[in-house]
Amino acid sequence: MPITPDTETCHRLGQPSLDARLLVFARAPVAGQVKTRLIPALGAEGAARLYGRLAADLLRDLDAWGLAPVELWVTPDAGHPLFDRLAARWHLTQHRQEGEDLGARLAHAARTALTRSEAVVLLGTDCAELSADYLGTALGLLRDHDAVLGPALDGGYVLLGLRQVASELFEQMPWGSDRVADLTRRRLDRLGWRWRELHPLRDIDRPEDLVHLPPSMADWARENERASPPSGDLRKRSYP
Repeated sequence: MPITPDTETCHRLGQPSLDARLLVFARAPVAGQVKTRLIPALGAEGAARLYGRLAADLLRDLDAWGLAPVELWVTPDAGHPLFDRLAARWHLTQHRQEGEDLGARLAHAARTALTRSEAVVLLGTDCAELSADYLGTALGLLRDHDAVLGPALDGGYVLLGLRQVASELFEQMPWGSDRVADLTRRRLDRLGWRWRELHPLRDIDRPEDLVHLPPSMADWARENERASPPSGDLRKRSYP
């Protein structure tokens, strides 16, 4: 049964600390290249702005929660104005994602960060529902488990916590499909690892997901929805 954040496994200040890193994976917010499934609702520019807003809000929250050091893993390269601004504001280190596909980039980042920590939590920027309790629960479970899976309602996952890395978890994975979480479960079982699963959260990936944005972001998204021109009128632009 998936674990909820109100169980005894939640992160508490009185528990022994775990040397963990939170690895946030982000892509340069270039119009037409991020959040493409939201373009019909927001236009390419609006989708890119939303992507940047989701990333900025996540990093703000991670800093406020103070659960573990945060590393910003970026693509195609470091130095984008958005990355520079966020890294400076929240005192983050930037790292370039390396690998031919998402799986290779996740595996490389996890292996690299595990050379300087006991555990890592891989995070995207798509989930506006992530909370301190949810993330704290994942960190708490990593004290005595090899992995923690935080699935997404669309069949992917919003986080993956690891104390070790196996290439099998990332190779030949149909990224972006509704099979990712299920295949990850099967592969964790096949590895014989001790792992636990949290309850699913919602990613913001499709137009129908926009109604689930938090109130602080929903008004902003509605304004962008009204203001964005048709995507065919847009040039590729990058949003800092």
